[in-house]
Amino acid sequence: MTSSTDPAPPTQDTLVDWVSHWASVRPTAPAFSYVDYARHRDGLADTVRWSELDQLTKALAVRLREAGARPEDRAAILTPQGNVYVLAFLGCLAAGVVAVPLLGPDVPGQGGRLATVLGECDPEFILTTGDVLPVVRRFIEQHSGARARKLIAVDDLDLGAATRYQPPDPRGADVAYLQFTSGSTGQPSGAMITHANLAANVRQAVHAYGGDAEVTAVNWLPLFHDMGLAATVGVPMVLGVRSVYMSPLAFLQRPARWLWLLSRFSRCYGAAPNVAFEHCARIPRRERTGLDLRGVRRLLNGGEPIRADTVERFLDEFAPHGLRPTAVRPVYGLAEATVLVTTSDRLRIRAFDADALGIATAREAGPGAPRGRRLVSAGRPVEQLVRIVEPEWCTELDDGWVGEIWLHGPNIAAGYWGRPEREAAGFGARLESPSQGTPRQPWLRTGDLGFLHGGELYVTGRIEELIVVAGLDHYPQDIEHTVQRVCPVLRRDRLAAFGLTDEETETERVVVLAEVTPQDLPRPAGRGDLALAVRRALLAEHGLRLHDLVYLRPGSIPRTSSGKIQRPRCRARYQAGDLPTVVHTP
Repeated sequence: MTSSTDPAPPTQDTLVDWVSHWASVRPTAPAFSYVDYARHRDGLADTVRWSELDQLTKALAVRLREAGARPEDRAAILTPQGNVYVLAFLGCLAAGVVAVPLLGPDVPGQGGRLATVLGECDPEFILTTGDVLPVVRRFIEQHSGARARKLIAVDDLDLGAATRYQPPDPRGADVAYLQFTSGSTGQPSGAMITHANLAANVRQAVHAYGGDAEVTAVNWLPLFHDMGLAATVGVPMVLGVRSVYMSPLAFLQRPARWLWLLSRFSRCYGAAPNVAFEHCARIPRRERTGLDLRGVRRLLNGGEPIRADTVERFLDEFAPHGLRPTAVRPVYGLAEATVLVTTSDRLRIRAFDADALGIATAREAGPGAPRGRRLVSAGRPVEQLVRIVEPEWCTELDDGWVGEIWLHGPNIAAGYWGRPEREAAGFGARLESPSQGTPRQPWLRTGDLGFLHGGELYVTGRIEELIVVAGLDHYPQDIEHTVQRVCPVLRRDRLAAFGLTDEETETERVVVLAEVTPQDLPRPAGRGDLALAVRRALLAEHGLRLHDLVYLRPGSIPRTSSGKIQRPRCRARYQAGDLPTVVHTP
């Protein structure tokens, strides 16, 4: 709690100013605690206090300045998950250079992406740690496009240098960091997040989390991810509360770790994508004994399509452990909007007529309707505008019509770094004949499809992933859901459905890829029956004919660094015939 004698909150409203503020108000209070499960099975906490973080941040800023850093220089962050990552990010902001949060070079399957991103942002500096420095050097030597002029170990600083720190004077329009998109539908692009964008979206996120100054943040998302950066760093820093977090690998190895961390605190919040709630719902009962989730105030679910059955199962599984039914809050956001766009005050699930959605119309399905598609409301926009737009004519659509989601607000990024052609296509869009009170421009075209119902946003899919057959729209995640229901041995997060254009008939054929382990692969005698069951289900529920069901080795489906399935890449690799196929069942 602050008192009347405490220093006033910062007027600049940058994260670095907030660090200095809390260092004055509560110097010995814990700021960030990284729980390391690699060092001990029960996790060892590495905690940095506000005064320590302030000194470290200023020392790193001086190190960058004295190494020749200038405004608009880029500094790529390649440190492991932990407090050193937080320090590297804040040190960049304190020095007035552009931070580029990235994953490390040791992440399996992501080396090509990292090399591409490093080549694109062309950093003057790479920030890492002493033990990772040799790995970074080898990576740069092995990838011609990945270069940096200077490498700095952020865990080897002269703390006395903090006394020489002189704060920069950033303007709101100056770029604070580059948030590279996940690349789920193409190559990752660096959204230029300005200081004004960051300040606006953190305020919006604080609203989503309820602005509770007595809460503790408990997370595991990677800090190079937009949601991870906001939930783990941005919101706790403005609220001045403790942030407790672990690595994504620690969560994936044992999802119960996240819930047990949450159970330690009487008031806490977290954020994760839908697949994380699926993982948690499968936690064995023996790992839940004594789990107490009464202190969980909010768990934001976003970053990918939200499945109604996943949320319901998660709430049912953990209600006996004290989890409130109002705890899970669906949200919608994207990197180009800094992160957060809409949030809900409670879970709302409605069924819409699937046939009507196929012709871009949202109409609620009656009770027991056989063709109802259950959708989760993403809530209402937070201090920004959302419009549903006919993408070809750029005109607004009324409630109940499916179209492209367009955004307007102070949190919208300044564009893409070094991508003027993509920037022109996505940013600065112009509405034709806007309604009263709606600005003509600039608007961000998200590429996402959705509709408004009762003033709330429902997201239905991506334009580039839509499967159109006989004039009807089909969403790949619905097809994947049907396949998984028919074949429980196939996990939904290990499936990818996409359309393939038949050049002769000019119609799309449906292909489904499924990763399977050797023990789960159906025996030859049963594969025909399984394929037949899938064909019947797709025909009955979607009116679609299955062209090919392909079993792949685990880890074969292309994914982004944040785990999203790259369906366009799946299609391209399928057509090229370079997927590690186990067996086809045409």
